[in-house]
Amino acid sequence: MSEIIPFRGIRYNKDKINDLATVVTQPYDRIDGPMQKAYYERSPYNIVRIIKGKAALRGDVYTAAASFLSDWLDDRILKRDGTPSLYVYHQEYTYANERCTRKGFIALGKLEPEQVHAHERTLKGPKEDRLQLMRATEGNFGQIFMLYSDPQRAADKQLDAAINEKPPVILVKDDFGNRHKIWQVMDKTVIDEVKDAIAGKDLYIADGHHRYETAVNFMHECKKRGWKPTAPESFDYRMMTLFNIDEPGMTIRPIHRLIHGLPDFDPQLFLAELEKDFVVRRCATLAEMETALKAGQDLRTFGCYTGGIFSTLTVRDENLIDRLVTIERSMDWKRLDVSILHIAILERHLGIDAAALEEERNITYSHDVLDAVSRVDQGDEQMLFCLNPTSPDEVRRVADHGEKMPQKSTDFYPKLLTGLVLSRMGIQK
Repeated sequence: MSEIIPFRGIRYNKDKINDLATVVTQPYDRIDGPMQKAYYERSPYNIVRIIKGKAALRGDVYTAAASFLSDWLDDRILKRDGTPSLYVYHQEYTYANERCTRKGFIALGKLEPEQVHAHERTLKGPKEDRLQLMRATEGNFGQIFMLYSDPQRAADKQLDAAINEKPPVILVKDDFGNRHKIWQVMDKTVIDEVKDAIAGKDLYIADGHHRYETAVNFMHECKKRGWKPTAPESFDYRMMTLFNIDEPGMTIRPIHRLIHGLPDFDPQLFLAELEKDFVVRRCATLAEMETALKAGQDLRTFGCYTGGIFSTLTVRDENLIDRLVTIERSMDWKRLDVSILHIAILERHLGIDAAALEEERNITYSHDVLDAVSRVDQGDEQMLFCLNPTSPDEVRRVADHGEKMPQKSTDFYPKLLTGLVLSRMGIQK
């Protein structure tokens, strides 16, 4: 059974930090060099020093992170709450000109890999990096973005009632204008109701696959050494934020593909070759292509821009998918737009196989369609493929088969901020 528990979260002390926006960050894997520099400059207590720091004068990045964490706790820059709590987390944001609110809550989740489904492959390098940070700090800093399904919204209703008309304990705006709100829920009756609502439900990792696998690896490492938990916040639980798939406000952005490095590529010949299996519709403008792409969301439709031509590509017949996507996978996996694009178009017609995709030899990725079109016009790229977003239910169905989605299939938006709530493990060695 899935199990969540409340915990004594560690939060920035408002008596010491006047503006929380100066100390929180995007997830570690979204922080590039310029972002890291900007975070460093915002505050000497920015969480980047722990999650993705510079070695500086404190040894390597991991010992430096542990040193910062210890110092900030000693100086009460960070304070641990005294009562085990759940932390309601709302994100208010604008997407596609609509105002949205995504509602979830932060808890500790018992590490039960058999009850947790992943949909992305993980890489050795990031897992080793996060494991070294966990060994050094014995802490959880970034959130794992978890999904579960509850059409009755039992946990959501309990938490909505618990925070009704109460001000959040944290309100911060990120660099993209999204508002992040946290409420602390200490009522044991409410917590027990939420625990019961989640018990037995399968959990799906939306974002944070490397962090989850790292937590499991660290747990095994601790048990092998004979270490014991000395508090609920220990190595057998991991901090995570849970969102109900059936709650409104869940946005997944599409990740578009740009193609380059194809010798002797002929756009007209390429589009003509596709007409055997796809309905190729020419569009006069980018706007027309985007409208047709959205209208074809349930029809396996792609947008394409190459050689100055905007078009949409729609699979002629659903029954063709088995022939077009020949890899041994479930039909749920084969019906993913990204699976069809990768295998039936990129590999079959352009020779970009799985190995080339893995090494990113001929492909780059973009969220910004206007910028991507410009890159094709400038000759930096040869063509653009636009996709419709993957749905949360598609993520769930593929994960239920124990399968991993193709790379760059999902981009849950907005990201969960790091530094709102932290957790420190109690371990007897």
